Amino acid sequence: MTTSERFQVLRASERPATAWLNGGGVTREVAGFPAGAGLEKFDWRVSLADVASAGPFSPFPGIDRVITLVAGAGMALTVDGVEQLVDAPYRPFAFSGDATTDCRLLGGPVVDFNVMTRRGRVEATVDLLSAPADVEVPAESTVLLVCLAGSALIGDSDGTDGTGSTEGVELSRYDAALLDEPGTHRLRPDGVTAAITFRPTR
Repeated sequence: MTTSERFQVLRASERPATAWLNGGGVTREVAGFPAGAGLEKFDWRVSLADVASAGPFSPFPGIDRVITLVAGAGMALTVDGVEQLVDAPYRPFAFSGDATTDCRLLGGPVVDFNVMTRRGRVEATVDLLSAPADVEVPAESTVLLVCLAGSALIGDSDGTDGTGSTEGVELSRYDAALLDEPGTHRLRPDGVTAAITFRPTR
């Protein structure tokens, strides 16, 4: 992890992989809050998963989920008996962690991007950005930027990275930046970057 004066950079190379109990894949946590809370007590959690085989999703009662296909041919998710194709990259699909969910791979392994929030505490908005944009961090909110394809440069709205550099901080694929101070940042993606805004609901 590196830190500018305005945000933290979370490098993919420093992210450990956790194997699934059923052997169907691995998950790498990008960020979560509170830090170190684990799967039982998080308010929000963002991860990338390498899905190698079909099978059921673990239940997460009280959790709202958004899943986005990043690589691979896609999945057919059966959510409480209703099938939903998740076969277009960078198109978020929202569903409840309470639902009984089963995954069928459409053409081999996939990589998916997961955003989970605890209902009644936090809500999230997931935007996929492929053009330069000003990213606003509202008061009492947190924004997580995750480079899903290509690379991205992030700096302050004045064109610097918070340390005086006019180049900004570069994110490579799967790197992330955690923005938790109110303000505006300039994002220049060369590819696709996810911008997740977390807002408290209580």
